[in-house]
Amino acid sequence: MRLLRFGICALAVFAVAAHGGVEDWARAVFETGAGLLLLAWAVWIYFTQEEEIIISPLLPPLAALSLIVLGQFLFHGTASSYSTRMELLLLVSDLVLLFLAVQAFRTLQDWRGFIWFGMFFGFLVSLFGVLQHLTFNGKLYWFRQIEYGGIPFGPYVNRNHFAGFVELTLPLSLVPLVLGRVRRERWPVVGLFAIIPIGALFLSASRGGIVSFGVELAVLALAIIQRRTKGKQLFAGATVLLLALMMVSWLGVDQVLLRFSSFQSLEVTAGKRASMQRDTWQIFLHHPFAGTGLGTLQIVYPPYESLYDGRIVNHTHNDYLEALAETGVLGGLCCAWFLGVLFRESLKRLRQFHNSFAGALQLCGLVACVGFLVHSLVDFNLHIPSNALLFFLMAHLATTEMASTPPLPAPGRPRHRDPANH
Repeated sequence: MRLLRFGICALAVFAVAAHGGVEDWARAVFETGAGLLLLAWAVWIYFTQEEEIIISPLLPPLAALSLIVLGQFLFHGTASSYSTRMELLLLVSDLVLLFLAVQAFRTLQDWRGFIWFGMFFGFLVSLFGVLQHLTFNGKLYWFRQIEYGGIPFGPYVNRNHFAGFVELTLPLSLVPLVLGRVRRERWPVVGLFAIIPIGALFLSASRGGIVSFGVELAVLALAIIQRRTKGKQLFAGATVLLLALMMVSWLGVDQVLLRFSSFQSLEVTAGKRASMQRDTWQIFLHHPFAGTGLGTLQIVYPPYESLYDGRIVNHTHNDYLEALAETGVLGGLCCAWFLGVLFRESLKRLRQFHNSFAGALQLCGLVACVGFLVHSLVDFNLHIPSNALLFFLMAHLATTEMASTPPLPAPGRPRHRDPANH
């Protein structure tokens, strides 16, 4: 399963590096990679016959949503068969990768590797974002021209999507540090992995991202109160936040405030956001049962637009309303089912593991998911393939029944050595 874990992490790295995986070529690579990983896993299972297949409670809601979208496509219940087919392929790819992650990440040792990967990857992307901010020449990676506009930060064309990335990876370093689950000799390294992303988040000037980060801190504070964390551990967390703010101050508070004021005129205004949400609600009311078809908002929206500003509306800046408009009550129930399972199972695991290291790791997943879901109220991060994949991985981390040792082979089957452990 080591190859499977490596493949999932590699796809996440690729999607982030490819500007979130939003372009057609990047989505094609992403979806092909998911299919190849599924094929590799199937061959592995066929020849070893020793791994037990696990079904996470997160999988049925996603599978049901995929079936609804498949029905939209097959029975022509969509405003654009092409758009729905493209979104269906991406949704199935996420379902496949979540299924494979459930098979690949089972034990505490498996998740340790993922945590270190997530911390280091979040640090590198954030460091790149800071360097790009200091030397920005108007191009992505300093050489690629931005064709359709945007306010980039790091590899993302939209700084709010960079903020979504930070919301998902930052808790992997911040939560264990605050809860005292990091060895003393590793404090400087893990602290650095938290400081740089926090500083980059503030430099990105994403209002939704900063508010969502505040929500993550509030959730972490509730966990600290419940666990009666020692003052020494609280001091570690407070030190990280202070150093991050000092970094932002060193880079220039005036510059950060200037970014806020200058970007405000370039972004969608609050009035436009409110009108888009009202108009999207009207689309849902006119197509309440199964929606207009996944991925069709841009096509359906113009007749409902109440505040025209000459710009194309491709997303509502509210993932929940957009899901209702495109998939109706049926899709909305699937989304509610998924969220219900996420919070029910994650809270159950936290009570089960309580103050253990496994409990700290699962709290990382819950904190990341809460912050990301709050940001989805004002943005469309779930439509960014890289961020959607990371969200599903963090949801799996929050809800998994984490074993301390590898599972034994099924009774009656021959015991084979695991080639991945040779």
